[in-house]
Amino acid sequence: MKTFHYHRATSVEDAIDAAAQTQGARFVAGGTNLLDLMKLQIETPPALIDVNRLGLDKVERTDGGGLRIGALVRNTDLAADAVVRRDYAVLSRALLAGASAQLRNKATTAGNLLQRTRCPYFYDMRMPCHKRRPGSGCAALKGFNRNLAILETSDSCIATHPSDMAVAMRLLDAGVDTMAPDGMRRTIPIADFHRPPGDTPHVETALKPGELVVSITLPPPVRGRHVYRKVRDRASYAFALVSVAAVFGEDGTARFAFGGLGTRPWRAAAADAAASSGAKAVAEAALAGARTTDQNDFKKVLTARTLASVFRAQEARA
Repeated sequence: MKTFHYHRATSVEDAIDAAAQTQGARFVAGGTNLLDLMKLQIETPPALIDVNRLGLDKVERTDGGGLRIGALVRNTDLAADAVVRRDYAVLSRALLAGASAQLRNKATTAGNLLQRTRCPYFYDMRMPCHKRRPGSGCAALKGFNRNLAILETSDSCIATHPSDMAVAMRLLDAGVDTMAPDGMRRTIPIADFHRPPGDTPHVETALKPGELVVSITLPPPVRGRHVYRKVRDRASYAFALVSVAAVFGEDGTARFAFGGLGTRPWRAAAADAAASSGAKAVAEAALAGARTTDQNDFKKVLTARTLASVFRAQEARA
């Protein structure tokens, strides 16, 4: 057991100040990922800042007609919110496709965005992993990589981002609202929030040290039919091999985002532009530049078939 300091924050400012006092301190709310990583000693933060009492647990309309989701809104509550179910149905469906009911009851919106990869080599302390120990190597490149990424990979890392919710957030062009230790507030577009691995796979987000996520803001609703289709090895409590988030507009346009394929939630403008040409064209556009291995090359076929199923359902509904 590694010792650590524990601080129960009473305000956003208190949380940020406490984190600034100890290099490597981590914020904790539901702890559904962080505590597992601590048990395995993959993460050994010297201090935990409990942010559960900061009041960031509301879902509210914005002046511009969008939605502001507090960082501490639990996944179960967000999926069940009446406005989310009506206006942002893809988000509700993505949340319900993830984890188990027990985990959704504890997991928070910010924590879901910040969860770390489930690559087996990241979790195996005996194996080299640039994401866990920079400069040590990547065992997944020549190891068991059937479930790993084929888009935005690098020679340093091919780990997938595990979140279902983040795929829907990427589709909806969410913004991540933060406060930094110097008191500065900013909104990071979801497209820029998660970083591709490049040569620094351990740097996973655009957050600065001690910067706290306070909310996620969604723009006004995207009208149309919302779809979240997740393909996995078993029917529940499994991460996506491929997932497709989509909104089909009444004017024939569509937008798409993908999980299980990239090192971060994946969206390609070319895929949206190809919607009128059908599922095959969307798949080709979305997978342009894919780098596969002998084990995960099947994901290209699976993506095309999943999109075909989504399109057939849309045509039947029309």
